Amino acid sequence: MRILLIGAGGQLGQALQTVLTQHEVVPLDHLHLDISQLNAVRQAVQAYHPDVVLNAAAFNNVDGAESDPHAAYRGNALGPRNLAVVTAAHQVPILHVSTDYVFDGTSKRPYHEFDCPHPRSIYGASKLAGEEAVRALNPRHYIVRTAWLYHTVGRNFPKTMRALASQAEVRVVSDQYGSPTYAPHLATAIMQLLLTDAYGTYHFAGHGGTSWFELTRTLYRFLGIQTSVRAVAAADFPRPAERPHYSVLTTLQDPCILLPAWEEGLAEFARALQKE
Repeated sequence: MRILLIGAGGQLGQALQTVLTQHEVVPLDHLHLDISQLNAVRQAVQAYHPDVVLNAAAFNNVDGAESDPHAAYRGNALGPRNLAVVTAAHQVPILHVSTDYVFDGTSKRPYHEFDCPHPRSIYGASKLAGEEAVRALNPRHYIVRTAWLYHTVGRNFPKTMRALASQAEVRVVSDQYGSPTYAPHLATAIMQLLLTDAYGTYHFAGHGGTSWFELTRTLYRFLGIQTSVRAVAAADFPRPAERPHYSVLTTLQDPCILLPAWEEGLAEFARALQKE
């Protein structure tokens, strides 16, 4: 299978290239393809003749989206719309990666695929707009929502917490909950999904849920770090964009593709860091 991989330079893009070794992957980063340009997308699909287009690109600056919504919508809505238009014209399936931030975080239980999105930030709204464009324009679509993504490459929360461990104490938010997702685990699940014709919306995230505080404490335990971790409220760290208070994800979809528990992903991540 020839896969046109958009966003190849990101955390997920790099993990996908490691996992999809049995397939022919054409990796394109933003420097080689700006998906907000419709003609550029047309030229890429016509040049490479993919069997599927996998969009792992996004405008991921959650706070920056509040001050620059134009950039957020170009990356997260217009880009996926262009990919959907072109793939539909060529009868090519598309897999588009989205986020838990399409939900408002008021649920008392994990969100499944049939829950109604209600984003509370520009970032979440732009990602939802991208989902809606893909659904409307290409019936042969997979939409994969994930959460709290991290990897040994790129910038992410666990790597930041590791860098802060030299401090005497680290203060971490304890009243926001989600599903930490190790990028290689997500990449493996995406590979499994691509082998099906089960188009639709899926939640792929580390199984279970936790807070940023417990995530940090668990990471430090895995790494043998003794730094004190103090729980604080999200209100103590005001940010331009509102985050969901609770965005743990679960799945009701068939085929039921489950990622390992978030603790297992974090343990693998810690072992990989220690080998560097």
